[in-house]
Parts: sequence; C-alpha cells; structure tokens
Amino acid sequence: MSSERKMLTGNYATAYGIKLARVRVVPIYPITPQTTIVEKLIDFITKKEMDAEYIPVESEHSAMAAAIGAEATGVRAFTASSSQGIAYMHENLWVPSGLRLPLVMAMVNRTMNPPIGVAPDHSDSLAQRDTGWLQIYVENAQENLDMIIQAYKIAEDKNVLLPVAVIYEGVVVSNFLEPVEVPDQDSVDDFLPPYRPDHIVLDPQRPMHLAVSGDEYMTEYRYQQEQAMENSKTVIQKVDQEFENMFGRGHGGLLATYMMEDAEIAFLAMGSICGVTRMTVPEYVTPH
Repeated sequence: MSSERKMLTGNYATAYGIKLARVRVVPIYPITPQTTIVEKLIDFITKKEMDAEYIPVESEHSAMAAAIGAEATGVRAFTASSSQGIAYMHENLWVPSGLRLPLVMAMVNRTMNPPIGVAPDHSDSLAQRDTGWLQIYVENAQENLDMIIQAYKIAEDKNVLLPVAVIYEGVVVSNFLEPVEVPDQDSVDDFLPPYRPDHIVLDPQRPMHLAVSGDEYMTEYRYQQEQAMENSKTVIQKVDQEFENMFGRGHGGLLATYMMEDAEIAFLAMGSICGVTRMTVPEYVTPH
C-alpha cells in the first residue's frame, strides 16, 4: 500500500474519499460550510480524474431524491448538506433507510437558525436520529477520508444495507487545513470492491415495487431495519479492523478510548472536541 501526504481541508478530504470510493452519481445543492465538497468533486469530474455524473439540483430535497434514485439503480451515490439544508432533506431521509439502500452522505454540522450563523453544533444531524441512518461522527480531516471509504463498505454489507451519514463539524473541520494521508486507488479498490447489489430496485429487466406495504408486514419490516442497525455494530468493528490492517490506522470502531485503564471518571465526547480532550486528559491523570 502506498499513500501521498497532502494538506487538505475536511471537505477536500471528504471529496478525495468519494473519488477513491468510485462513486458514480453526485447530486448536491451547495450550502455553507459544505460548499467546497461540491467544488472539489466538480473539479475532479471536469478534469476526468473521477468517472461520475454531477447533478446540479435546485434544492437539498431534490439532492436527496436524486441520490436515492441513483442508488436504486445499483450504483454508488453521494450527497452532502448542512443545517437548514439537512432539515429540508428530512422528508426524503426516511426513504433510503426504508428501501434498504446503502447511500452515503456527509453532514457538515452547522447550527440551526435563528440566529443565522456558521458555528458548529450537532443540532442538524441529531435531529435526524430516528430516520434510520447510521451516524458516524468523525474528529478530523484524516478520519473524514477514511470513514467515507469505510462507510460504503459498512452500508453495503448484506447484514446492514442501511444509509450512512459521515458527520463532522463545519469550519473547524470542514475548512481548516490538516496533513492527510491519501491512499492509492489500487489499495482502496482491494479494500472496497465494486458495488454489486443483489437487488436493484429500479431494474427495468426485473422491476420491484416497495413503496406500499400491507399492515401485516409493517411490523416485520421495521423489525428487520432494527436488526440491521444492531448488525451494524459488529460490521463497524470488523470494517475498521480490516481498514487498520490494510492502511495502518484505525479509528476505534464503535468507540475509540484513551487512557481508560483504571479510570474512575470517563469523559464522553464526539467530533473535533475529542482531539482537545485527548490532549487534556494526561494533565489530570494521577501517576501511580
């Protein structure tokens, strides 16, 4: 495995992850602080560095609808949004989970208004908790890139088949430059094989209709979604370990821990604050 070190913002790291995952359809409506993801992906596509179709939709609602349609044809799709844009997507966020489509999106955290601001908090993503998406909160630009790649492998696992949101804070992660190890394409291809779904919802040769269900099936249907969510716990751990074995770095699977041996107090955090916490903890640990 070879890699190249680059100085990337969190958004650019996300774009590199999407390119390396060989995503084929990218419908996105730009919104601050997510916008530079769109710009970088368009740059890749225009320069023929990425074999994908960019769809310039007129709203976040349409972006999610187009991503769902693309994923339902059996190709990898991706979209991204922030704040009110995620709220505008809300109606359609239920669809890929209900259809069991392994769609991946980036949620770039920005506070919900009013008042309007770009300060990051998790109110936009946490409000989508019950839509049936797996939510992965990442710490920095390196983890952005790595977890985008992992997210597709997790989502496409036959025991999961649920959409995944890779979530990180706007500005402090999305727009700040950090050193990032970008793996080579061949290594990522070995880790993440081509997407070959068993069931393509929008296949004209074998059409399927999943939009309506009788009452007698609904409980079983929701139970299967819940079981898939439970299955993901094992899959997330397995995929992260496989990633570490191949690329030399992991991100803790379900929960990364630090200096927890004989700990009497645990500080639970998610997102970019984890790095600050990790730096602070040794100052308060009493040596034995």
